[in-house]
Amino acid sequence: ADPVSLPRLGCGSMGGMLALPPGQGPLQVGCTDVMVGHSPQGLFLRLFYPCLPRAGATEPLWIPRSEYCGGLADAALGHRCCSALLGIAIGSCKVPVSWNGPFKPCSSGYPLIIFSHGLGAFRTLYSSICTELASWGFVVAALEHRDHSAATTYFCTAEAGTEQWIPFQRVPQGQKEFYFRNKQVHRRAQECVRALRLFQGIAGGRSVPNILHQDWDLSVLKDSLDLTKVAVMGHSFGGVTAVLALVKEPSFRCAVALDAWMFPLENVLYPEVPKPVLFINTEKFQTPESVAKMKRLSSRNGQTRIVTVLGTVHEDQTDFAFLPGKLFSCIFGRRGTLDPHKALAITTRAALAFLQRHLELEEEFGQWDELLEGVGDSVVLGAPSGRSHL
Repeated sequence: ADPVSLPRLGCGSMGGMLALPPGQGPLQVGCTDVMVGHSPQGLFLRLFYPCLPRAGATEPLWIPRSEYCGGLADAALGHRCCSALLGIAIGSCKVPVSWNGPFKPCSSGYPLIIFSHGLGAFRTLYSSICTELASWGFVVAALEHRDHSAATTYFCTAEAGTEQWIPFQRVPQGQKEFYFRNKQVHRRAQECVRALRLFQGIAGGRSVPNILHQDWDLSVLKDSLDLTKVAVMGHSFGGVTAVLALVKEPSFRCAVALDAWMFPLENVLYPEVPKPVLFINTEKFQTPESVAKMKRLSSRNGQTRIVTVLGTVHEDQTDFAFLPGKLFSCIFGRRGTLDPHKALAITTRAALAFLQRHLELEEEFGQWDELLEGVGDSVVLGAPSGRSHL
């Protein structure tokens, strides 16, 4: 095969136990890491973007460094001793995108999505969704939050070559979970707003030094972003983060919340959410309280939609869905019955139809509008009803 077209064949399946799908849209996808500032108040994100084909492109590691295996073992499994095993199982997996690939300029400007990860996750664990969206013509900034909700993360201090790691933190003993998580969700939503400011600065011609010294200049984005078309998206803790970001920042025109964990948001904020939200739920995660909060939002905004993908579990909206069954079960227990490729297609197509509608895009994504009404195989309107198809 022509080497340029290889990424479309899912090279991510080479090496390791994970076979992430390449984007199904018309564009090739590149990716780079961006860190701004020398303190926790800076930003850290992985950027997915449409890129030009490049022969011999290298693919980035899915787990960027061994420290993340330790963090994951601690956050997901509760045992740091599993870190080495995780490293062997998933440490060599690649993402089927072009690492630091040449950006494909776009005079009309790409819309922008800021993506927020779930509790105990980090910037790379939603690569399949971010890659898919980028392949349809979005620039996607997947944040790595520094509120102690990531499995682990770090920043580079001003002292050359030194890093400070920020570990995952459980709710401290004696503290009420709501207050602890509520403080985090506000901090996370603020990071989403700061990420938007970063791109507004770049579009305005501000020079932004990436302290990771990637061979990729952020100024290439300057004339290729349409910052009147910005959405915020996230999974679980990131889903509720996206909802809160709509309250904090008028430039976000809508939110896509994947299996949102609604618990940390204070009730007084529900009437304040001004823009439409698309809630895409899995079948097994939501509580009646969480669903009631979603319904409160949809009763106030006729454009808000709630759909459920049947045969899916909470982790099916992460890259873990593409792990082999046995490994998935070891880490998370039961997996969904719906094929993960199909689940990803339903989730991203519903998101694209919703984004077209509320960002006023002139694409063909309206072909998937019926998913927003719960019409289609494996998707129903409304929240999970408690009856299981798993």
